[in-house]
Order: sequence, then C-alpha cells, then structure tokens
Amino acid sequence: MNSSAPTIPEVARAIASALADDRVRRHNEDQLPPTIDEERQMARLTAAGVMARSRPLDAWGFDAIPEVNDRQIIDEAIAQVLGLGRLEPLLEDEDISDIHVRGNHPVWIKTRTGQRRECPPIVQSDSELVDLIRRIASRMGHREQRFDPAHPELNLQLPDGSRLFAAMEISAHPTLVIRRHRFEFSALSELVEKRMMDPEVARFLAAAVRSRRNIIVAGGTGSGKTTLLRALINEIGPHERIVTIEDAYELGIEHFQSAHPDHDALQARAANIEGHGEISMADLTRMALRMDPDRVVVGEVRGGEAFPMLLAMSQGNNGSMCTLHADSARSVFPKLLAYVSMASTGVPTETVNLLIASAIHFVVHVEVRDNARRITSIHEVVDADGTSIVSNEVYAIHSSTPQFVALRSATAIQLEEHGFPRPRELSWS
Repeated sequence: MNSSAPTIPEVARAIASALADDRVRRHNEDQLPPTIDEERQMARLTAAGVMARSRPLDAWGFDAIPEVNDRQIIDEAIAQVLGLGRLEPLLEDEDISDIHVRGNHPVWIKTRTGQRRECPPIVQSDSELVDLIRRIASRMGHREQRFDPAHPELNLQLPDGSRLFAAMEISAHPTLVIRRHRFEFSALSELVEKRMMDPEVARFLAAAVRSRRNIIVAGGTGSGKTTLLRALINEIGPHERIVTIEDAYELGIEHFQSAHPDHDALQARAANIEGHGEISMADLTRMALRMDPDRVVVGEVRGGEAFPMLLAMSQGNNGSMCTLHADSARSVFPKLLAYVSMASTGVPTETVNLLIASAIHFVVHVEVRDNARRITSIHEVVDADGTSIVSNEVYAIHSSTPQFVALRSATAIQLEEHGFPRPRELSWS
C-alpha cells in the first residue's frame, strides 16, 4: 500500500464535504434531497477519487487497480459518514445488550448474560467521537438536536429501538452509552424459559393483569424491568385501549399491533434549541387521561408524573402499570412519596400515603442474581399507617413458606376468578 495513502478521517471528511455541496446545489436548484442510495453512490465515487490520487499510474497511464486495504479504507470512511463507523459491528451483535464508549479509550460492552468485555476503541480521538455522535443525531434523530458545549447532553432512539445517551464537556472525555432492547421477549412464558420467574409466578402475574390490578415493577438498572413490563402488557386483552407514556420509546407496543390494535404511544420531548416546546412526563400523564384509556402504562416513573399517575390509578384506571428504580420492594413507597413532592402539590405526607395505598395493588421487584435476571419479591399493598405504607410480602424467591399464602382473601378470590388458584394455606385476613 502507498505510504502516502489518505487516512480514514481524511477520506471521511472529503465524502462529508462532497455530500454537503450536493445538498446545497440541490437546494439552490429546487431539487429533492438525495436518497440514501444516491448518497452512498456519491460517497463511493468521491472516496475512490481521493484514493486514486494517491496511487501511481500503471504502465498504460491509467489508475492502478485499488488495493484491498484501499477498499477497506473506503468502506470504513463511508460507514463513518453514512453509518455508525466501527460502532456498527457492535450494534449488529445480538449478544450485546449495552455499549459504553469513552473517548478513544477501549470500549466496554455488556452481554445478554450479564458478562462484561473490553473491545478495541472505535475512534482515534475525542473529537472523532464527538463528530460521530453529531452525525448520528443529525441522521437518526426524529427532530433537530444539538450536541455542543452549550448543549452537552444528547438522548435519542436509534432506528432499531436502541437507546443512545451521550455527554461532552461535563465529563473528562466525550461519553456514549447505548442500551439495546430485544422486543422478541414479549411473553411471560418466554421469561419463564429464561428463568426470570417460576411458572407459578407467571400464572400469578397473568391473573393480576387480567383482574386489573395496578402494578409497579421495581429494580435496579439493567435488572429487566422494561422486559417484564412489556410481557405484562401483552397479557392485556386486545379489546382494551392502552396509552403508554415514556421518556423514550422502549416498551415497543407498536411491535405488537395485532395484540393491541387500539393503543397510543406518547413520548416526552425536551425543549428545542430556542428553549421552547418541552413536553414533560407529567404533561403526558395528564394528556393520557383525556385519551379515553382503559389502562395507562408509564415506562418509568422518576419525577412529578408520579402524582397524576397515582390519581389515574385511584380514579378508575385500574390495571395500570409502571416501572421505578428501587433497590427493594419496600423502598418503592418512600421514593413515590419523594416523587410526588417534586410536583409541588403541597399535599401532606399522610394524604399521599393514603393515595399510594389506594392506587397500588402489587409491587414486583426484579434484580440480577448469579448473572440472571430474577423476580425476587412481590408485595401486596394493604393500607397506609400515617407516614408508612403497610404491605405483605406474598412471594419471595427463597422463602421457607409456601408461596402466595399471605394474600388477602378478597385478592385471592379476584385472582382465582382470572385463572390463579387460591393457595391452600391462605392466610385469611
């Protein structure tokens, strides 16, 4: 290979410049923007021209046949401009669930089994990573988003449903984190096969959904909350209208159109570059109640939307569900109280606890144990006692007593009517 051959960044810059000039020309001549295929063809011709200028002519005065390394440089340069560069192979690997990129340092990935592995860097410099993130934002975002020192945070969804978060300036190096969602895990039976739960737990949860119990799925980051919530949603009958509320589309209810033909998926929106147009999760929750839902599902509660959600659950929208970050089932209740206080309602703690007790029926806690996602605890909310919430642990993963015997009798009767047989040693209360 010629030692003076252009580098990948140099070829990529030439491609980007040619594409930009073509877009300006088309705009000035009132032509339609180029298609993806047209951009790829122009990118390949431009890159081939750049590489040809660095090669000696053959004996007849023509360009020499491109070397294999030249073709690799061209392919990678085109991928950088029109694709995701060296990030693409990681996204194509179905065994990878999370990707962590920090500048030009080695990339860390997490597999579906919970293992972590180090991979080679995907960029040669911090500035190259910033350029890659900006290209992703401009080509794959649903709306205009800036990524610069004045706007150091970027949050968007990739076409395959993966969630991308990036930051600059506020960290020592530009940072890129991608979390991937596998929409094929969509039924409780599949999660039983993955050993997330026992068959009896699956029957219990299915009956809880069908009997329109309000459920909170709690757990830490990466514990499987969204996966479990998606499976619970798919236990809802096709005749019911569902409205989902998310900070970012992760539940993927549109992937199950035949199961839920009547649904609306709402997503929060940050302010635009002028600082206008923000739509918060709390705004969406209030909007959802005007959309005639049978059930409201909140992807993740993390702020003031907790208050309108609890009101919705306690005012007739039974069967609603959400997820929440918590390290145990019992810690869900003080976190809900804190989130309601963020809404600046001025409602006393005792009143909020009464609202929580009347709105929530079950809290399901999930966590990663021995590199596997497992349901470890289920609590039934019983009542409020001043500043505390009273709940019974009706299931524990390593309980020495028979499972679900602590259910209240009224709850057991409801679940029995929807397919979950009443435990023989049930504690009547």
